[in-house]
Amino acid sequence: MIVLSPKAVERLESYTPENRPLPKIFRLTKKGKVDGGIFTGATINTPSMLAVEDYIDALTWADSIGGVPALIKRSEDNLKVIEDFVASNDWIDFLASDPSIRSSTSVCLTLALDSDQIKKFASLLEEENVAYDIGGYRDAPPSIRIWCGSTVETSDVEKLMPFLTWAYETAKA
Repeated sequence: MIVLSPKAVERLESYTPENRPLPKIFRLTKKGKVDGGIFTGATINTPSMLAVEDYIDALTWADSIGGVPALIKRSEDNLKVIEDFVASNDWIDFLASDPSIRSSTSVCLTLALDSDQIKKFASLLEEENVAYDIGGYRDAPPSIRIWCGSTVETSDVEKLMPFLTWAYETAKA
């Protein structure tokens, strides 16, 4: 989906990038003017049509489980699993200590491990095909992150918790 402000349209129509290739999907102008076809359903290319179909499928699924309220509940249920786990383990805590600013989707956690041990922790989970890309962001404090969005089954978050304990004990040793 594309939304352009009047200022964005003005910039698109007044700026021509230097000689460099630009993928067709990013070409929003033709002959110095915004291409109106992209806003009326013109097919830009096959990937764009696949993206639209994927979005329609995702919205249909979301509607079938109860819409936005159900999506929010799923994410909150996933967060609750982690909250319970954190409450029962003194070696793990939320990076956002204030619950009012804590995300229920991208849940970031600190561990009683140094940064090298946290890297080992993440590698152990990946080697066991349990979790991928769980290490915290490069610019974040040493931490891990768990996606708990509405597309994740709560039972899968529950299955992850014992592996966190195993990886912690292994990385600490």
